[in-house]
Amino acid sequence: MTKLKEEFYGACPHDCPDSCSMVYEVEDGNLLGVRGNENSPYTRGGLCVKVKDFEKRHYHPDRLQYPLRRVGPKGTKQFERISWDEAISEITSRWKSIIDEYGAEAIIPYSYLGHQGVVNGLNGGDPFFNKLGATVCERTFCGEGSATAWALTNGPTNGLDPESFQYAKYIVIWGCNSVSTNLHAWHFVVKAQQQGAKVIVIDPYRSRTAKQADWHIRIKPGTDGALAMAMMNVIIDEGLQDQDYVDNHTVGFDKLAERAKQRTPEWAAEITGLSVDEIRTFAREYATVSPAAIRIGVAVEKNWGGGQAIRAISCLPSLVGAWRKAGGGMYQMTFWEHPYALNVMSRPDLIPKGTRVVNNIQIGRALTGEIPLDPPLKSMMCWNTNPVTQAPEGDKIIEGLLREDLFLVSAENFMSDTAAYADIVLPAAMGAEMEDIILSWGHNYCVHNTKCIDPPGEAVSNSEIFRRLAAGMGFEEEQFKWSDSECLENFIEWDSPKCDGFDLEYLRKHGFHRYNLGPVDTRAPHKEGNFPTPSGKCEFFSETAANGNFVIEPFRQMYTEFQPGNAEPLDSLPDYLPSKETHEANPELASKYPLNIIAPKSHGFLNSSYANMKHKIRGQGEQFILISNEDANDRNIANGDMVRIFNDRGALEAKAKVSVDVNQGLIITTLGYWRQLNKGTCNVIATAEFSDMGHAPRFFDTLVQVEAVG
Repeated sequence: MTKLKEEFYGACPHDCPDSCSMVYEVEDGNLLGVRGNENSPYTRGGLCVKVKDFEKRHYHPDRLQYPLRRVGPKGTKQFERISWDEAISEITSRWKSIIDEYGAEAIIPYSYLGHQGVVNGLNGGDPFFNKLGATVCERTFCGEGSATAWALTNGPTNGLDPESFQYAKYIVIWGCNSVSTNLHAWHFVVKAQQQGAKVIVIDPYRSRTAKQADWHIRIKPGTDGALAMAMMNVIIDEGLQDQDYVDNHTVGFDKLAERAKQRTPEWAAEITGLSVDEIRTFAREYATVSPAAIRIGVAVEKNWGGGQAIRAISCLPSLVGAWRKAGGGMYQMTFWEHPYALNVMSRPDLIPKGTRVVNNIQIGRALTGEIPLDPPLKSMMCWNTNPVTQAPEGDKIIEGLLREDLFLVSAENFMSDTAAYADIVLPAAMGAEMEDIILSWGHNYCVHNTKCIDPPGEAVSNSEIFRRLAAGMGFEEEQFKWSDSECLENFIEWDSPKCDGFDLEYLRKHGFHRYNLGPVDTRAPHKEGNFPTPSGKCEFFSETAANGNFVIEPFRQMYTEFQPGNAEPLDSLPDYLPSKETHEANPELASKYPLNIIAPKSHGFLNSSYANMKHKIRGQGEQFILISNEDANDRNIANGDMVRIFNDRGALEAKAKVSVDVNQGLIITTLGYWRQLNKGTCNVIATAEFSDMGHAPRFFDTLVQVEAVG
């Protein structure tokens, strides 16, 4: 019998700005391999080390294939197989009982971007839980503080197109390890570099990206705002600003100039660890080489003051008129102008008035009662995320998940660190096993994913899980009966001018299409201002800030009530706010825990995805820290020693790599390692306190001590 070989267009579903267009290779219903789509101008036929053998993840022997019920103590991974009917019946009956006794707010959904599809991703469960009346989960793992700062300054604009970086002459990669986490955009940076552009990387350590820069600015963690404010000082003091652009397309220059007057390079040098000459040179080059482009990473937000730092950085392009040319300006994220029908996807109209909000960063505190809740949380459903390793204060999360009175439901591909504590585990489908459109926050393409193979066993898509739960709860709204195809027909605003030239059928045939947002070689969205802010201008001084702090609505189920507001006041001007856990801010804490730690994303994992696969672990290496020679010698630590990293919140063990890539006083580890395969993971030592804007996490605002093990 001749075997049938076929190819289908796909899209990488993971939490990454690249959202790659892919090609699935299928034979007789089996996924043989995957490659980047050669026709995509962005993906260009290549995939990263994480996804290049995506088929191995689909067919991994540890895939969950059937619904499971816990039969042993929580966390021991003792389960029995049950039917889908039994699983849905048990879940819905337990939820109905909880609602009868405590009210629907005793239940909380918990999800993030483990899948980025418009159907199966971040907002996929919103309609169900909004109809249920459950507590609204505010989801601010990554980028939400940055989004608040960007919106205050420039409004909901995509800004500079990532592909337009190829036309820049001066490129600043600020707090982003592009080679590991934004590989396909890096191509356009390298192309510009080969054409003579200067590439500057601002990062506290010598990352893979920093090593390829023309100039690595090795700043102290959490001091980006001081550098940006000092740049403004130099630019204004030396008359390097584009005064015509400032006068016509910005608000608040005089107030900004007055504040920047006090933020001298000498002041910033003491804070950032940079020299006065470095700061002045950087400011002058940025202001005088055109077009100048900034790519800001989410790392900048992960300290107290991170939001204000991003506010300051977001002002720089308008200060020097960088927006005038294609290849000039800045991009924070690209989803702002994409025509997603967010209110249809999330159905905030179904949320009962007055429903409370709990933030996912603080779930450990919520589950343990440290945050007093009435009613207390009695059930949680978790999908598309793994909070035991990805959220801060991991020991508190486990303490909460161990509660016998907490009914935990987990929809997963594998028995993750979080799923191990579940009462019911539901087997979830994976990329090639379901149709979706994958949203992007790093390019301007609409990318379609074809369902080309069946899931293993009885696994089903997230969307099908919520259809079954809705039926079990007796929900009658038509949306709960939509197929995935019907969801796609309704979740994109196909009649938007941004969709001119393509529709869903086109995507099914071709895999992708660029949104109609202007050609990459001429796109200059703010050449004449036209910022989508209340004033229509870049707002150095933001009157919106007078309303206080906020989280953009897609990250809180499109819910508008109970924003933090003036309970968390914001400064109307950008400035530097120092981190909370430093020698200067907290000398008593620093005397016990003298080292700062940051944990960027891993090169070989995608958050905690792939960190359970042996060949991916071999490629990434076992859990490690980078430590300076000076700090290692002070602690009698040799290269390759196992060490314990700890503070009052928890501890982890890792292998020490003594390295010149990190300065004294700073250690580096990376995110994603599974707790069940290691002794602790990096977020166990991180605080669940918020940063200054958008309820962003303070993962990098952390002091620790390191000691040799044994």
